[in-house]
Amino acid sequence: MSPAIGQVQLAQAQLAAGEASEHRPLIISLFAIFVVATLVITVWAGRQTKDASDFYAGGRSFSAFQNGLAVSGDYMSAASFLGIAGAIALFGYDGFLYSIGFLVAWLVALLLVAEPLRNSGRYTMGDVLAYRMRQRPVRTAAGTSTIVVSIFYLLAQMAGAGVLVSLLLGITSDAGKVGIVALVGVLMIVYVTIGGMKGTTWVQMVKAVLLISGTLLITFLVLLKFDFNVSDLLGSAAKNSGGGAAFLEPGLKYGLTTTSSIDFISLGIALVLGTAGLPHILIRFYTVPNAKAARKSVNWAIGIIGGFYLMTIALGFGAAALISKKEIVESNPAGNTAAPLLALHLGGVDSAWGAILLATISAVAFATILAVVAGLTLASSSSFAHDIYANVIKKGQATEKEELRAARYATIGIGVVSIGLGALARDLNVAGLVALAFAVAASANLPTILYSLFWKRFTTQGALWSIYGGLATAVGLVLFSPVVSGKATSMFPDVDFHWFPLENPGIISIPVGFLLGFLGTLLSKEEPDAGKYAELEVRSLTGTGAH
Repeated sequence: MSPAIGQVQLAQAQLAAGEASEHRPLIISLFAIFVVATLVITVWAGRQTKDASDFYAGGRSFSAFQNGLAVSGDYMSAASFLGIAGAIALFGYDGFLYSIGFLVAWLVALLLVAEPLRNSGRYTMGDVLAYRMRQRPVRTAAGTSTIVVSIFYLLAQMAGAGVLVSLLLGITSDAGKVGIVALVGVLMIVYVTIGGMKGTTWVQMVKAVLLISGTLLITFLVLLKFDFNVSDLLGSAAKNSGGGAAFLEPGLKYGLTTTSSIDFISLGIALVLGTAGLPHILIRFYTVPNAKAARKSVNWAIGIIGGFYLMTIALGFGAAALISKKEIVESNPAGNTAAPLLALHLGGVDSAWGAILLATISAVAFATILAVVAGLTLASSSSFAHDIYANVIKKGQATEKEELRAARYATIGIGVVSIGLGALARDLNVAGLVALAFAVAASANLPTILYSLFWKRFTTQGALWSIYGGLATAVGLVLFSPVVSGKATSMFPDVDFHWFPLENPGIISIPVGFLLGFLGTLLSKEEPDAGKYAELEVRSLTGTGAH
């Protein structure tokens, strides 16, 4: 064993065991600086939040570039930053396929959803559906789906926060881990209740700049280590990983069996189609003044996110080249700490520079989690207040003040639920929760949005069948999949009640969502309002009459 490897293992042992470490005061200081800075931004933005348009859509005052930056901050979650780097470090080529799936998904959002959605709705997905269908049932369904997707995505982020901060601060007690989850929950409640969309958007913009800057720095240092020779980097990664040439070829994680091949196709479908149905992404299209700006903001997001995912090559293969696979797995079986460990190794394990790099990347990862949970909480509380409270419970008679009060109370309620479930999920399989969120979004939300925008005959019954059927199918299949039970990496590894062989249900649940929407419409006795569809078509394509 080389001295460098021994030092890395020693550093990991110190961090994991909770012994005194010179890194921790610096890490805590950077965390504190970021939290204080974002709270200042939130309070400043909160003072400018005067009405519902400000709270839900930031007053539609953000430019295409600003919204593109915020969308990037919303989209590049802990799963993107920590998860993809770890997947590449452990599985090479197959790990990088996650990056491709996440990026290609934006083309679906750009071509099919961004502009028509901005033209057709006001604040939420429910606005689009309710325009030409019966308000109360479709808004209830849209609100339910939005909250379910958001909470599962929230669990993944909060569980990730618990893993990351516990490891880096040496917290090993259950009470300490629960405390971290609670801290993240309290911060997200403050961001949303005080700052609304304006505060959340500025936090996401700051986070995006920090994440891109930190990733650029690590990418530069990795390439510098190999004299900017990418071939040498890949060769070293293949050699050090223990996989040899197979590390750089398809099949290390997927393709070994027929089931794993189908599972990969299923995951890919969920990632590509799920993005266009994620509630916290959809509401970002309402923060710009018009559809043209919405389209441009997606173009900016594609450029920023594409650049980031290209740099994950350096993060993942750099970690594989400079740190042994055994060390990465011992630190975290899913490889989620590969990027922080790479930063520590690049700077020097026993040096101040290494401590600064580790602290910086750790703070960026924490910032990533905070920004994403704020966006998710805003999406779900907005949907509850605007769709369920104002238009279902109050039947459209709620004042703007009452609606905003309901949104803030909903934020607190969702935050409390997320803290409770996040505390229970702190040791569970985070990847399964993320996959579920994408699969549900693609199975329930996307079919109804596309049918509503582009199918003249689509009815209320079709929308309800699609949302509830897609939701039930996706959740049901995941509950009885290896994600939940039957494997060492399952949520409940000590029991086995799974009968569905795939870890992602997308290949089944997404077609079911589309099929049920189609059948529900054909079997419906309701006559669709041709005039309303014509109005929606003109509005979605031209922006005439858009809010």
